[in-house]
Amino acid sequence: MQNLVKKEYKIPFILVTSLFFLWGFAHAILDVLNKHFQDVLVITRAHSAWVQVMFYLGYFVMAIPAGLFINKYGYRKGVVFGLLLYGIGSLLFIPGEYWMSFNFFLFSLFVIACGLVFLETAANPYMTELGDRETAASRLNLAQSFNGLGCICGPLIGGLLLFSEGGESNISLPYTLMGIIVLGVALVFYKIRLPEIVHEADEEEVGENGARGLWSHKLFIFGIISLFCYEIAEISINSFFINYVVDDGWMNARDASVVLSFGGLGLFMCGRFAGSWIMRYIRAEKVLFVCAIGTVVSTSLVVLNLGILSLIALFLGYAFEAIMFPTIFALSLRGLGNYTKRASSYLMMSPIGGAVGPLMMGYVADQTNMSFSFIVPLLSFIVVLLYAWKVKQRSFC
Repeated sequence: MQNLVKKEYKIPFILVTSLFFLWGFAHAILDVLNKHFQDVLVITRAHSAWVQVMFYLGYFVMAIPAGLFINKYGYRKGVVFGLLLYGIGSLLFIPGEYWMSFNFFLFSLFVIACGLVFLETAANPYMTELGDRETAASRLNLAQSFNGLGCICGPLIGGLLLFSEGGESNISLPYTLMGIIVLGVALVFYKIRLPEIVHEADEEEVGENGARGLWSHKLFIFGIISLFCYEIAEISINSFFINYVVDDGWMNARDASVVLSFGGLGLFMCGRFAGSWIMRYIRAEKVLFVCAIGTVVSTSLVVLNLGILSLIALFLGYAFEAIMFPTIFALSLRGLGNYTKRASSYLMMSPIGGAVGPLMMGYVADQTNMSFSFIVPLLSFIVVLLYAWKVKQRSFC
């Protein structure tokens, strides 16, 4: 870690990295909740996809306000405010279970998402600034690896609590525990001091008449589009992983939630650790390009419905996609200097793809079958591949 993080920033790096685990857990437990609502409330796949729609709509609605807040009050206050919203939204599941109202559950998830967008808008760019610019993608991938750990724990704990063998469910229990922990972490961040990062303008962003406008950076705009498409792919696959393996007769929903944790999301976490290490020796642009090819090939095999080969390809896809979000995020912030906080808020609008993707994939699955519905993430990964190719070409010119 000493080559990635400046000595004076090691403690802030460790503290902020803990946040990546917390929002990874919140994201991943949605995939179990999606299937659980289908069973308990007897709703279609497309209807249950509103879990993701409302969650990621929170990102879209709150991203710019979060950026303005953090730009004015700093990273630490942004983190504390985000944790408070996260904790309150989690505890709202208690009255939600009493009423068993799907709409109230959606509102609770929306509040959680509003909190998470503050955390991610603050933590992601903060990580890119804790060391040398050349190692920003590697550093962010290392921190995001703990997001992967949270992704493993989410379906595992959520599946064990929600898919009980006795048929009884306690929807509020995992969220109540999560809310208490998050509010405790908020208290810790309220008491500590995080050093604020002063962004210095890069030479390339300064023209003859001063700093160029943010929207003149074409790769930044392409980065937003690429992140949007990546979110469509990632969230769609996670949302319907359990449906895919259950519908094809591979296993039941309870076992599928465990396999999703240790199999798919376990490979996802390992992929980020491996990617962080590899990027110390190979440029991030090249690693992203190779991984994008891997996701296109593996998702194509799932669409072709080739039995066990498609199932293996589905798991390999998790390893290939692992480095995409932090790498695209870091590459998109290159050369933005004082625009970094504002740019981060725009990038954090991209998770709205997580609302669009499951709706499209659920609709296609209802009209055809689960295998063919993977055409939605396949087309999205193709866009990411084009972005990776463009960035690689630009870097080696």
